[in-house]
Amino acid sequence: MGFTRYVEVGRVVLINHGPDAGKLATVIDIVDQNKCLIEGPEEITGVARQAISFRRVALTDLTVKIQRSARAKQLKGAWKEGNTLAQWEGSSWSKKLEAKKKRASLSDFDRFKVMVAKKQKSRIIAAKIKELKA
Repeated sequence: MGFTRYVEVGRVVLINHGPDAGKLATVIDIVDQNKCLIEGPEEITGVARQAISFRRVALTDLTVKIQRSARAKQLKGAWKEGNTLAQWEGSSWSKKLEAKKKRASLSDFDRFKVMVAKKQKSRIIAAKIKELKA
């Protein structure tokens, strides 16, 4: 298995640190070995054009067909053409982040209800296994 996620123009990244943490962006240009220029597009993801360190982004498997230093209009068109946001929302990474966010927003009573539901599920499973063994 070789490495497949390269830093390249058009690579979709997930920002993992700073004010835009948790948002998607696209690599527009590579500044140097430590930084790249990214943009959302702003209308879709809410990330303005900015230079950001590679340490603050995580590379995804998604890419968008754009030219180096593409304008916002071209980038927005490429995102819509490639159906990038739908691809991201269909990925297991995105689903895992959504589940984590939902779990973090649960109240104490919600966590209690989840615990009770898990107990009921395990009782049913244990009963079925016991029934099958007998």
